[in-house]
Amino acid sequence: MTDLVVSTIYPSDRRGMRRVEALLGSEGIRLDRNLDYTCAIIDDDGAMIATGSCFANTLRCLAVDGSHRGEGLLNSIVTHLMEVQSARGNTRVFVYTKEEASPMFVDLGFHEVVRVPGSVVFLENRRDGFSSYLRRLETRRIQGRAVSAIVMNANPFSLGHRYLVEQAARASDVVHLFVVSEESSIFPFDVRRRLIAEGTADLPNVVLQDTDSYMVSSATFPSYFQRDEEAAIRGQALLDLTVFTEIARRLGITRRFVGDEKASFVTRLYNETMASLLPTKGIACVQLRRLEVGGRVVSASTIRQAIHDRDEELLRSLVPETTLRFLTSPDAEPIRRAIAASTDLAHY
Repeated sequence: MTDLVVSTIYPSDRRGMRRVEALLGSEGIRLDRNLDYTCAIIDDDGAMIATGSCFANTLRCLAVDGSHRGEGLLNSIVTHLMEVQSARGNTRVFVYTKEEASPMFVDLGFHEVVRVPGSVVFLENRRDGFSSYLRRLETRRIQGRAVSAIVMNANPFSLGHRYLVEQAARASDVVHLFVVSEESSIFPFDVRRRLIAEGTADLPNVVLQDTDSYMVSSATFPSYFQRDEEAAIRGQALLDLTVFTEIARRLGITRRFVGDEKASFVTRLYNETMASLLPTKGIACVQLRRLEVGGRVVSASTIRQAIHDRDEELLRSLVPETTLRFLTSPDAEPIRRAIAASTDLAHY
C-alpha cells in the first residue's frame, strides 16, 4: 500500500458524502447534521477506509473501516483535523466519542472532561482545561444556606427569563446564573450576556457566570452516537448534567431552577431528565410554571417572531425595558436583519 493521503470531501461532492455516510454507518455512527469540514482516506483500490469531520472547535464523525484498524489511520485523520483547527485559530479542541474509542483519543493527546457511562465521553486537548474552569468558578463561591443555579441561553432576555430569575432570587441566598457561552444563537453571546446583566441588575444576590465550552447546546451536541432523536436529546441532557453536577459541587449549589415546557419537545425531555437525575446528586430541581402574558407563554421564539413580523405592540408585552431599548437601537440592526431573513425562528 502506497502512502495514503487525507483528502477533503466537499459538501457538493454528493457521492463522496454518501460514501462517508456509508462508512460511518458500518461503524454504528450516523452522519451528524452539524458539520463544517469533512475529510477521508481512500486506499489504492478506491475504497474509503477512514473519515473524520469538524464542527466549529469540535472533532466528530470519526471512523476507520474495521479491516484497517491498527494501521494508524485514525492518527492521520486526527492530525489533519487538528491542522484544520489550527488554521482556524482554534487552540482549544473538543471531541465526543464512544466509550470504547476514548482510549485511542487519550493516546492522541486528548484528556477526559466527563463521561456518561454507556453513552459518550467528552474530551479536550488541554490537560487542565476543565479543572482550570472549575478553579475559576471556585473563586466566586459565595456561602449561603440556599445556593441555587439557573442556566439560560436568553435569545433574547425576556420577561419570562426575568420572572424565573426573580423567583429563584426570592427563594435563595445566592443564584448563580449561567449564560450559555456558545455562539449558536441569533443573538451573539456578548449581547445576550449584556441584556441578562442589565435585566437583573437590581437583584443583588444574582451572580452571572459563563458556561465556557463545557455546557453544550442542542445546536451543537453530537447526536450521531444515538439511535434516534429522543435518545440524542437525553444523551445531551445526561452529558450537560454530568458537567453541571461537577460545577454545582464546586459552588455549593443545591437547587436548580427551570421553567416548565410544553411546546418544545427538546426542552421537555431535557427537563424530564434533569428532574430524574439531579436529586440523585443532592440537587433539587425546581420547575416553575412559565410566565404568561395575555394567555400566551412568554418565549424567546415568540419574541423573535414578533421582531420578524414587526409587531411592536406584542414585542413590548414580552420583554423588559432593558431588552426593548436594545432591540430598538441601531446596535440591533444586524440582528433584526438576520431575524427578518430567517425561516426558522422556533424554540429548541
